[in-house]
Amino acid sequence: MKPGSILILGGTGFVGRACCEALSERSASTRIRVPTRRDRHADAVRSLPCVDVVVADLHDDATLARLVAGAGAVINLVAILHGSRQAYARVHVELPRRLAAACRAAGVRRLVHVSAIGVGADAPSHYLRSKTEGEAVLQAAGLDLTLLRPSVIFGADDRFLNLFAQLQALAPLLPLAGGDARFQPVWVEDVAAAIVRCIADDTTIGRTYECVGPAEYTLAQLVALAGRWSGHERPQLPLPLALGKLQALALECLPGTPLLSRDNLDSMRVPNVGSGTLPGLADLGIGATALEAVAPRYLAALDDCTRFDRWRARAGGA
Repeated sequence: MKPGSILILGGTGFVGRACCEALSERSASTRIRVPTRRDRHADAVRSLPCVDVVVADLHDDATLARLVAGAGAVINLVAILHGSRQAYARVHVELPRRLAAACRAAGVRRLVHVSAIGVGADAPSHYLRSKTEGEAVLQAAGLDLTLLRPSVIFGADDRFLNLFAQLQALAPLLPLAGGDARFQPVWVEDVAAAIVRCIADDTTIGRTYECVGPAEYTLAQLVALAGRWSGHERPQLPLPLALGKLQALALECLPGTPLLSRDNLDSMRVPNVGSGTLPGLADLGIGATALEAVAPRYLAALDDCTRFDRWRARAGGA
């Protein structure tokens, strides 16, 4: 399939930006429509050829119908990592349900949906259970669906390794809950390449692909590497689950998006690694990139002024 236009929901986010770039490089004739709640959020993709930015509320049915109309394919990347049970349901279940209805009404059949490793009806977290429900909603919709389930995603603008590097730059000791949780980090560019490959290849319809890197790590190992590569490796203070939950509760009470929530800790009880039973990047012709080949470059130690400028830019400050 070679759609003339592609609608990317979540196209201004971390994975979305990489996806827009990959699609732009693949074809100059494919129009890419990227809705955003706030115009300034789209600055990173606005200058790409073939990208049309539209200020829109995806949770408005009429707006969603207008966005879907005329698209050759839809990519859904919208997700949240923190929130209440209701917030997870709104984003991970209700939006896919409404998106499926809009696609059926507009006659748009092709959909690539990015879910998560560890989904399951009996998963321990609201995040994973809501992702499971979202998959089921789309699978029941009768669309030409491809599902991607990535592990934790790393890259220059990630909020995972960068976060742990920043915390270690500020604190002499890092209390850490869930240090034995297992991850198989995947490079954002590999995930974007997988999405593009799926859009271009109809043989991926009806299949689920796990997007994982070539190696597994514990959270404690990843935190240590983030500190080492950024030049600020600190000792870790392992926290038992009960204390970790108290720490997460305290962080949830602070203003803004929490660094860690109790639901995040619950998610980490499920290994964030490939199952070995589903196809993966290799089946899409993509060689998974090693963490060590990419992360040290963007985590390299910076002088304080440059580091603070980088943080302000991520926060949307001046």
